Amino acid sequence: MTVSVLGAGAIGGIIAARLAASGEEVTVIDQGAHLAAIQKGGLRLVRPDGTEEVATRMRAVGSCAEAGVQDLVFLSVKAYVIEAVAPAMRALFHDDTMVVTTQNGLPWWYFQNFKGPHAGYRLRTADPDGVIEANIEPRRIIGCVVYPAGEVLAPGVVKHVEGDRFPVGELDGSESARVKRVSEALVGAGLKAPVLPDIRSEIWLKLWGNMSFNPISALTHATLVDICREPATRELAADMMREAQAVAEKLGVTFRVPLEKRIAGAEKVGKHKTSTLQDVEAGRAIEVDALIGSVIELGELTGTPTPSIRAVHALMKLLAATMQEEQARVVLERLAG
Repeated sequence: MTVSVLGAGAIGGIIAARLAASGEEVTVIDQGAHLAAIQKGGLRLVRPDGTEEVATRMRAVGSCAEAGVQDLVFLSVKAYVIEAVAPAMRALFHDDTMVVTTQNGLPWWYFQNFKGPHAGYRLRTADPDGVIEANIEPRRIIGCVVYPAGEVLAPGVVKHVEGDRFPVGELDGSESARVKRVSEALVGAGLKAPVLPDIRSEIWLKLWGNMSFNPISALTHATLVDICREPATRELAADMMREAQAVAEKLGVTFRVPLEKRIAGAEKVGKHKTSTLQDVEAGRAIEVDALIGSVIELGELTGTPTPSIRAVHALMKLLAATMQEEQARVVLERLAG
């Protein structure tokens, strides 16, 4: 099976390196200094225990056209990049090419092959003009929820911070032969990839934390454990999560973990900077709509109030706009002495 990873950053890099090490035929697609470093010396993966491996048995190219047709594509770019890359992805597809999505937040395909109210509805926050849906047919998609944490330490170097679960699932809930193949490939790479009958509920479980902890961390420059141990921010996160749960349950979602247990799980991660905080400190674009705006959109769709989420969303939109206007990053600088 030929496998392509579009976006070999923190999560895409972990997937690519592990699959290549397991013997899969892997091609990574990236750009800039990261691509150049991988082409020169392979992709270096720093494991959670500090040991390292270098994946050299992989192709590294700068475009989908150069990668060519693939059997399986891991779409691992940020959510706000998908619209721009979707047309070019056609070069990766044959009739049966599978696309596994690994983004945080609610995906553009959420209501495709959906059994329930609002079936066929297109999320405006994820795919405002329908460009993604027009280029990546719903029949290709396999959902995936990414639980590991990682970061790019330097060009060509990815750190796997913690976690190894990549549950996958068909949009219609079936346990197909192809989703089993994807699961087996990830398991063969040393990762956990159970096939779930309800991938959307798992997406909400992950989003529950992302849409609360990520923006709070980006605004306060605090780590997960700091947010959870400060009573005011812990309660703000809980308020946001309650509002999101009310939205999700109107769409038929069930949460297999209680709210307090989800917060406790975030606290246990410790002094970890969320991906959104990492983006703010690096001066990268921020995933605002995928993580927060999409929940507000579905709140409107289902007639569910989301006041706390709206307030945090407004602050994040302003932060993103200010960073873009000033072409700046925002970091804490330790005072001398």
